[in-house]
Amino acid sequence: MTQELPERGRVFEHAHRIRPEEVGADGAAHLHAVANWLQDVAYLDALDAGVLEARAWIVRRTAVRIEALPRFSESLRLRTFCSGIAASVADRRTVIDGDQGARIEADAVWVQVDPETRRPTRFSDRFLEAYRESAGGRRARSRLRHPPPAADAERIGWSFRSADIDVAGHVNNAAYWQIAEQHLPGAAEGGRVEIEFRAGANAGEATLLRSADRTMLWVLDADAALSASIARG
Repeated sequence: MTQELPERGRVFEHAHRIRPEEVGADGAAHLHAVANWLQDVAYLDALDAGVLEARAWIVRRTAVRIEALPRFSESLRLRTFCSGIAASVADRRTVIDGDQGARIEADAVWVQVDPETRRPTRFSDRFLEAYRESAGGRRARSRLRHPPPAADAERIGWSFRSADIDVAGHVNNAAYWQIAEQHLPGAAEGGRVEIEFRAGANAGEATLLRSADRTMLWVLDADAALSASIARG
């Protein structure tokens, strides 16, 4: 995850000052706040580029490497660009720097889908024109790589709220970062955390499965279907 900002092509920049509801009692940013910033800057980039078309997006994977968490009232500089592209899949890299020393790097894999069929749909010429150059010929891939739940995993109860549901009609991906912060020891203390999203979950009861070494979590919905997996390290 050490790719530098591209020398050529589109790089979108956005400023953000951390608000009270985005931090905990110690003043450090919550992981779900970081996830919200990543979504916001991606949306603002697409809006600025004029590529918000009648399509929907599904996040397949997000990996975040935290060198230093932002803190309350810190001013952040977010820079994002397309780091890989395929017919309907795009990689997005985001670098967050703060004026008090915060540093976060994130890579996400997004798939463009038809909002009705939920099937992948090819990028338009306008999209490719905006993002192809920064991708630099790198090909995005949506294949998931986390292992299935461990047989000896610890079971933990969880509940998604109606407030976790987003415009796509399922639990927003930022809600899974709350799980990581609460039930994956060390996730919010630095290092690398990666979430793979497999299926949309609805509000209601869920089950978490945590590996014996406490480095992985699997999220099952009310029907015991795997919604996401979370890995630390």
